[in-house]
Amino acid sequence: MGFVVSKAMNDSLKGQQEFMRLQLERQLILQNLMRERQTAMQIAWTREFLKYFGTFFGLAAVVLTTGAVKRKNPAVLLPILPLSFVFSYQYDMGYGTLLQRIKGEAESILDTQSTLLELPKGPLTFEDLEKIRLSQSNFFTEK
Repeated sequence: MGFVVSKAMNDSLKGQQEFMRLQLERQLILQNLMRERQTAMQIAWTREFLKYFGTFFGLAAVVLTTGAVKRKNPAVLLPILPLSFVFSYQYDMGYGTLLQRIKGEAESILDTQSTLLELPKGPLTFEDLEKIRLSQSNFFTEK
């Protein structure tokens, strides 16, 4: 009799473990899909911003160049310098290799400088969360 119950419990445990594994796989897939969509939105936003900023930069360059020539003062062209840095960054983000370089640097940090990623006071624990939850519940019940 004990063997039958034990076998049934083992089968039930294996079924639960398989279900938990499938749930974890689904969660990981969902998180990855959400990350990919967020990254795609960021790239799309950058490309859209670049269209507007590129237009502004082009007009500013023409107007400032015209002003510098008419006034015979090359100092009028100075605002083009910081604008060109912003334009270059946005272009690299939207169409260049900036994201690949950022990814490579992030992988390097994960591999060689993981101490930079540690949270202050260490990772959160269940006990920490319970203390916070209890203190907040006491805060709301006291009022």
